[in-house]
Amino acid sequence: MRIREASEKDLPRIMEIYAHARKFMAEHGNPNQWGPTNWPPEDLIRRDIENKESFVCEEDGRIAAVFYYAYGERIEPAYDKIYDGKWRGGETYGVVHRIASDGTVKGAGSFCVRWAVEKCGHLRMDTHGDNHVMQSMLGKLGFVHCGTIFVPEDSYPRLAYEKMEGLDGEEH
Repeated sequence: MRIREASEKDLPRIMEIYAHARKFMAEHGNPNQWGPTNWPPEDLIRRDIENKESFVCEEDGRIAAVFYYAYGERIEPAYDKIYDGKWRGGETYGVVHRIASDGTVKGAGSFCVRWAVEKCGHLRMDTHGDNHVMQSMLGKLGFVHCGTIFVPEDSYPRLAYEKMEGLDGEEH
């Protein structure tokens, strides 16, 4: 597998993967995370691509997964307020959002998240309380549940996770 920046020509395939992910989540007890709002919208994905923050995971030249990645100081405004816990690291970190796969390549999601951790060494992510698949993956990758955050897209609380190399038992 390999990760590369997404391009405009990838947009139809990316949107197919997001449609698959919405269906998968609904069928696995998580209908509210992306389903009701048909998340993520195409215009947001176009902006991600233009800003060079959209990435795809390819296997044998075929896109199997997609995600948003950014790194910087206080890069995610929704993470400024965390409830029922606290972040462990400083204000400079990476984030992965909108991660989805088409289900054809086992471990594609984990591969994408590991890539992001290797890029920045300090990654934060969040997920819906009903997204047990994502929670399980983050736990297996050594992420720590830090509290609850809220996103502007809907009123559902999100479970906030963080991984910091050197603190979470992984050596690189």
